[in-house]
Amino acid sequence: MQKQFFSVIAKINKVLLPSFTKKRLDLSKASKLQLLLFGWRLYVTKRAL
Repeated sequence: MQKQFFSVIAKINKVLLPSFTKKRLDLSKASKLQLLLFGWRLYVTKRAL
């Protein structure tokens, strides 16, 4: 049940949130908001797998 929930959230994230890896964002120069979004996407992806 929990895995399905995170899979749905991961698909929503893929559509709505920007992909910083495709934009080649340097994490050492990223803003706090960008780091927060990157961390959120990473957390959801790990939980969905």
